[in-house]
Amino acid sequence: MPVTRRQFLGTSAAAVIVAGAMSKGKVFGANERVRMGVAGIHSRGGSHLEGFSKCEASEVVAICDVDKRVLEGHAKSMQDTFGKRPKTYVDMREMFADADVDAVSFATPNHWHALGTVWACQAGKHVYVEKPVSHEYNEGLAVIDAAKKNNCVVQHGTQSRSDHAWIRAIERIRAGVIGDIYMARALCYKNRDSIGFKPDEAPPEWLDWTLWQGPAQERPYNANYVHYNWHWFWPYGNGDIGNQGVHQMDIAIWGMNKGLPNKVFSMGGRYTYEDQGETPNTQVATLKYPDGTMTVFEVRGRATNAEGDQKVGNLFYGSGGYAVGTRLYDTEGKEIPDEEGAAKPEWGTGDHFQNFINAVLSHDANAVHGNPVDAHLGCAHIHLSNISYRMKTSLEFDPAAQRFIGNDEANAMLTHDYREGFEVPQPA
Repeated sequence: MPVTRRQFLGTSAAAVIVAGAMSKGKVFGANERVRMGVAGIHSRGGSHLEGFSKCEASEVVAICDVDKRVLEGHAKSMQDTFGKRPKTYVDMREMFADADVDAVSFATPNHWHALGTVWACQAGKHVYVEKPVSHEYNEGLAVIDAAKKNNCVVQHGTQSRSDHAWIRAIERIRAGVIGDIYMARALCYKNRDSIGFKPDEAPPEWLDWTLWQGPAQERPYNANYVHYNWHWFWPYGNGDIGNQGVHQMDIAIWGMNKGLPNKVFSMGGRYTYEDQGETPNTQVATLKYPDGTMTVFEVRGRATNAEGDQKVGNLFYGSGGYAVGTRLYDTEGKEIPDEEGAAKPEWGTGDHFQNFINAVLSHDANAVHGNPVDAHLGCAHIHLSNISYRMKTSLEFDPAAQRFIGNDEANAMLTHDYREGFEVPQPA
C-alpha cells in the first residue's frame, strides 16, 4: 500500500539544526551503548527515563522539558540514582545538536510529536516517538519521509506491537483461525470527569509557554492545558480516540490488515457536564474499507458496562468465530486452543524500549515493532474519524491519493496552519 504520494517540500526547520550534530550512518561496536535524549519528561516521559535506563546497551544522557521544575527534579533524581547528572535542555533543538546524543524519545504533547521527530531525523538522531505519531493526518507522511530521507530508525510507542500475546493473536487472526474477518471493534471506556473552567492568565515563570505551544497557533496560557488536560483541546490533543485509543486502533488495523479506509463517519459529544474541554467524551467512529469490511471505534468516557470483559481493548469478528482480546473463540463460544503459543525468538524480548535500542544498534529500521508506515496507518484512522466528527458528516476518502473525495473543507483539515518557524513539511 503506497503511503507517500509525492516528494515533500523543504522545511524552514532544517535551518535550525546544527550540521555538526549529524550522526547518520554511525556503526555501533559490540560494547557500545545507545546514548538517549528524552524530550517531555513529565508523566509518561518518566517511564521513558526508567525504561531506557534499564535497557541493555542504553543510557539516558540528556533530558529536555519546557517545565524547568520538572527538568531539575528529574536531573536531580537521576544524579541520585545513577551517580551521573544528565545534560538538561529546555529547547529540544539544542539537544538534537548535541553530538553525544545518538537517539531521542518523545513524550511531549501530541502536537509536538511529528515536528520533533522530523527535526531529530534531520539532525541524524534515531527516534522513539510516543503515540500518536502525528497530531494531523499529513504529519504522518512527514515522519515517514523524514525517517527514509535521513536513514533513521523511527519507532512508534504502541507497546502492543512488542507484546508476545498480541503478536501471536494477530498471527492467528490473519491465518484464518476464526475465519474471514469482517469487523474489528476497538474500545476505550475510561471515565473522564469534568475539567471545569479556568481563566486565561500569564504563564508561570517556570514554563516556557512559547516552546510549549510550538507548532500550535498562539493562545493565552491556561492552567487547564498544562500538564494533562491538553488532550481535550483540538490545538494540542486528539481526544481519547487519539490518546488511550491509539493503542486499540493500532491493534484493530493490525488485525484487519486492510490498509486505509474509503469511508468514515463519526459522531458523539461531550455529555453529562459542561466544561472547558473541546473534544468528545463519547464518540463512535465507523470506518469502511473498499472490500466492505469495517473497523468500529467507540469512546465511552462516562459510566459504562464492559463489552465481553473488555473496557479498554479489542474484539474481532470472523466467519468462523470471534476474538476477545488475545483469546479466540469458535461460533459456539468455545475457546480455540493455541497449539503453537510459545514465543518465537524473532519476536524479541517483549520490551518495546529494548526493541528500539536493538534496532538502533543494528541500524535496521525494519527491526522495530511499530514502524512509521504502520504508525501513520493507525493514526490516519483516528484523524479521519475526528475530521468526520468535527464536520458532522460522513466522508468519502481515496486511499491511493490520501485525500477526501470532493470535499475541500475536509481536505484542509488534513493539516493546519503552523506558527512561523514551527512548520511541519507538507506533501507537494
